Amino acid sequence: MLVPILGLLAGLALGLLVSFQVPLTYVKYSAIAILAAVDTLLGGVRAQFEGRFDLRVFLSGFAVNTVFAAGLTALGDLLGLDIYLGAVVAFSIRIFNNIGFIRRDLISLVWKTAPLEAGET
Repeated sequence: MLVPILGLLAGLALGLLVSFQVPLTYVKYSAIAILAAVDTLLGGVRAQFEGRFDLRVFLSGFAVNTVFAAGLTALGDLLGLDIYLGAVVAFSIRIFNNIGFIRRDLISLVWKTAPLEAGET
């Protein structure tokens, strides 16, 4: 447990001390990559809470989501359109859905109640 915490602290320190600017050409791609990573991480946390986590699904989901979103972004760049916004909207919806499910699971763990169904509040 100590190694991940030390790695997180080292990464935060490095990020604060080293100045790195992403070239404007790659801003869309890095934004999509960050959204894909957050979506995959939250999906993995949700699957772990629900007891159905599978590492192969987790890793393949990250790779496929990232490649597909980067492909949409590249296609949009070639066509002169902002097609990547579709991926941004889709990832954003999935992120908020996963956060909602994780929140419900955490509440049910804290209060030791049965988890709420999808339609209940």
